[in-house]
Amino acid sequence: MDLKTATALRRLRLVSAPEAISFLLLLACSVLKRTTEFNAVPVMGMVHGVLFILYVIFWADAWNRTKWPVKTAALYFVLSVLPAGGFFADRKLRREAEDAVIASRARQEGAVSA
Repeated sequence: MDLKTATALRRLRLVSAPEAISFLLLLACSVLKRTTEFNAVPVMGMVHGVLFILYVIFWADAWNRTKWPVKTAALYFVLSVLPAGGFFADRKLRREAEDAVIASRARQEGAVSA
């Protein structure tokens, strides 16, 4: 995995958890708006919207660089629209990055010993 691909995955991973948190907070604010006088939906809506747009941009960049199959790319997109999906995306992306590092080290060790 080259540096640009690793960076694209890291950016997607860094925005996935905050996007999930903002989605859950937006849902909580929606409930509070209907049950109390508290109305933070406009603010949380904007925060979540910005984070969602960043997620989609970083997702498209990661898909382009990693050459994921359509099924994998669709999974990461679907996780962005589920209330806690960003946490699962973060975990899956972390595993993918760790596997790539292990494979890269194995290739380097194989090249050195050959």
